[in-house]
Amino acid sequence: MPIPNPVAFTVFGIEVRWYGVLIALGMVLATLLTYKRAPRHGLEPDRVLDFILICIPVGIIGARLYYVVFNWSMYEGDFLKIINLRLGGLAIHGGLIFGIAAAVILCAVWKIRPLNVMDLAVPGVALAQAIGRWGNYFNSEAHGGPTDLPWAVMVNGQTYHPTFLYESIWCFLLFLFLIYMDNHRRFEGQIFLLYGILYSVERFFVEALRTDSLMIGPFKQAQVLSLSVIIVFTIAYVILYKYWKKKGVLK
Repeated sequence: MPIPNPVAFTVFGIEVRWYGVLIALGMVLATLLTYKRAPRHGLEPDRVLDFILICIPVGIIGARLYYVVFNWSMYEGDFLKIINLRLGGLAIHGGLIFGIAAAVILCAVWKIRPLNVMDLAVPGVALAQAIGRWGNYFNSEAHGGPTDLPWAVMVNGQTYHPTFLYESIWCFLLFLFLIYMDNHRRFEGQIFLLYGILYSVERFFVEALRTDSLMIGPFKQAQVLSLSVIIVFTIAYVILYKYWKKKGVLK
C-alpha cells in the first residue's frame, strides 16, 4: 500500500484529517442504518436518535479516556494533548464500554428492553468500525509487525502487517452476518452476544500482530478483554438460549 496523506482537505487554513472524516462517516452510516431498522425492533426511529445523540458522544469520551489511561505517561500534565483527537488515540473497547453503559442507563430511564436496543445497534457498530479503521491507515498507526506481503503498509520506510485492514474486512463481513441474523433473530440479545463473541475472536488474533498494543503488565489489554468477552458472552448465549427454549417461545 502507498504511504498515505493524513490530511483530507483544508478549510480556512485548518487541516481536516482523514481520521476524523472516516470516523464521522462511519457514525453517520451507522445512524442511518439503525434509524431505518428501528421499526423491526418495535422502536420509534426518533427514540433511536435520542439514544444516538447521547451514546455516541459518551462513547467518544470513553474511547479517549480509555486510551489516555493506558498511556498515561504520554499525557500526564498536558490537558490540551489529552483532548486532541486529531492525531488518533481512540480505543474502541473504551467506546463500546461507555456507549453500552449509557444505553443501558437510558433504557432503564425510558423503560425500554436493553437487549432489544443492543440487537438493533450492533450491526451499525460493526459497519462503523469497518469504515473507521481506515483512519488508522491514514495516520500510519495501529499496524502489525514487519512483513513482505503484497498488501503490506509502508511506515517510515518499512513494510508492516496492515492490521487495520484485517479488522476492517472482518467487521464488514460481521456487519453483513449480523444483518442476516437480525432478520432471523430467535431471542433478544442474540445479535448483541454474537457481535461480542465474533468481534472478540478476531480482535484477539489480530491484536497478536500489533506492535502498539495497550498493555496490562506483560499482557496485551485487548487480548485479555477479548478473551473475557468470548467466555462471558458464550455462557450468556447458552443460558439465554436454554431459557427461552424452556419457555417454548424461541422465534
